[in-house]
Amino acid sequence: MLGLTRYQWLVLTAAWLGWGFDVFDALLFNYVAPNAVPTLLGLTIGSPEAQRATLYWTGLLTSILLVGWAIGGVLFGVVCDRIGRTRTLVITMLMYAFGTAACAFAPSMGWLIACRAIASLGIGGEWAAGATMVAETVPEHRRVEAGVILQSASPVGLFLATGVNWLVAGHLLPNDPQLSWRVVLLFGLLPALVAIGIRAYVAEPERWQRVADKSRVSLLELFTPERRAVTLAAFLMSLVVLLTWWSCNAFIPVVASGLAQARALELGLERSATLALVESWKLQATAWFNLGGLVGGLLLIPFAKGWGRRPMFAVYLAACALAIWFAFGAAAIPEARLVRYFLVGVTVYGLACAFPFYLPELFPTRLRATGAGFCYNVGRLFAAGGPFLVGAIAVQGSAGVDSALVVLSAVAIVPVVGLLFLPWVVETRGRMLED
Repeated sequence: MLGLTRYQWLVLTAAWLGWGFDVFDALLFNYVAPNAVPTLLGLTIGSPEAQRATLYWTGLLTSILLVGWAIGGVLFGVVCDRIGRTRTLVITMLMYAFGTAACAFAPSMGWLIACRAIASLGIGGEWAAGATMVAETVPEHRRVEAGVILQSASPVGLFLATGVNWLVAGHLLPNDPQLSWRVVLLFGLLPALVAIGIRAYVAEPERWQRVADKSRVSLLELFTPERRAVTLAAFLMSLVVLLTWWSCNAFIPVVASGLAQARALELGLERSATLALVESWKLQATAWFNLGGLVGGLLLIPFAKGWGRRPMFAVYLAACALAIWFAFGAAAIPEARLVRYFLVGVTVYGLACAFPFYLPELFPTRLRATGAGFCYNVGRLFAAGGPFLVGAIAVQGSAGVDSALVVLSAVAIVPVVGLLFLPWVVETRGRMLED
């Protein structure tokens, strides 16, 4: 299938699992926060004090995740070019696996913060290693398809996190929330098993081996006169997509919960029925967003291969702005807004699928992971403040949904600004990877 050999599929599968578990471990805490935060702070789970504390600490810990993600992405991008793609992939997977699992034994919030910080470094570093390894292993004419397949692991990882929490907290330990969150976080060890298999069966790409150890890699090389323009253009495009993606994704629970609470109030539902509706609508919104991302990623392939990278970005950025306004700014009944997350997923999530194949095309082998890691991850520093805004709106309860919709509709400006950067986008269609 796709003309890939068995070994090339093995490499793609290894990187796919690495990225999927990356997202799995990154978002696993968000599902257990309502139980974990009150437990560590000595508050009664479900009380108003616990809810306010959960909003605050979830925002703070998500910001720490994004900052660590950015630092890890840049740091391990350089490491990847120095010691190899496979070694770096294994190291980062073990780091985020044990960092997440260690959170299960947290006796205090300080312990939890430290473990999340360690895990975030590995979470950030994994992407550059996996994307670079795939780009250097698959045939040139299948790089786009392989990159899209690699990015498809992201929504799968999110669904897996949802499923693990549903299984443990909802069915195995429904009456022991103080224990269930710790058991859920122990599932963060799963990537360690995959890492062991990768180390045993996946070799370093031949392309990297031919240039390894010939010279030391420095982050400053990305800003030499011959590289500066490419680095800046790639960073700006990554920044636009990251800001758009994190804004839309982070607000999903807030919007879905607010819409459900407002609808429940109209229908006069009791508390138990209201809570059930909230969880149902959160699941629906997330599912539509992820499904849209899968479809958008597949549609990206003919655009990138047939028209080129610059037209691809132009079409998707314009579509992002329209989809965001239509989903959050245009008038609609609550149930319709949930479905419109599909269009946001097709455009916003779909465009994110471009970076696993586009960024490796911009840099030579000895700088490939360094460049991709820097451009794709530094933008997260700018996105780190977003969770605080989410928490501030969420505290308002059902009344906050109107504020959230106003904020989200304004996010449509970000991809519009991205269109202004298109003249600097480097066209790489048909280009061979540079050694």
